[in-house]
Amino acid sequence: MRSRWRHCRRLAALTVAVVGLGCGSSGGGVIPKSQHARLEQRVGRVLVTVEYSRPVARGRRLFGGIVPYSKEWNPGADAASAIGFSGDVLLENQPVAKGTYSIWAIPGSERWTLILSHAANVFHEPYPAGKDALRVSIRPETGPHMETLGFYFPMVDADSAVLHLHWGETVVPVRVRAR
Repeated sequence: MRSRWRHCRRLAALTVAVVGLGCGSSGGGVIPKSQHARLEQRVGRVLVTVEYSRPVARGRRLFGGIVPYSKEWNPGADAASAIGFSGDVLLENQPVAKGTYSIWAIPGSERWTLILSHAANVFHEPYPAGKDALRVSIRPETGPHMETLGFYFPMVDADSAVLHLHWGETVVPVRVRAR
């Protein structure tokens, strides 16, 4: 009986240790509302990587509401969304050098301005003025409702692709071509 009790205590201690390790890896068990996401896509010889946190609409009016028109905004939450290119690309036919950039936008009802900033490792606000690497104007499209902000590639060819920024019913298509 005594050896059985010792075996149970050891098993209980081992279980507590294993469970404790699992809890420690999740940041104390707190799960953020805006989940982290990472997207990778090869476009020609260039690896395109997008890292961002995914805010949720939760019934709110998004553009022209919680995200004002005509003001710089980072499409994400927490750390600024970032895009990296392993080689030089054309983004909307404008040259972008190999590197990592934070992603910003100025939403408008008819056109959006997409901004890549050299300030790659920053918080999602305030906008890092004076550090722009690129600004391009893009006409947004309407798509099915997407509750959680997302970036994805609906089209990839040998050396070109289209990257979508999609939240609510707003889709911003960004053309990418390897150089």
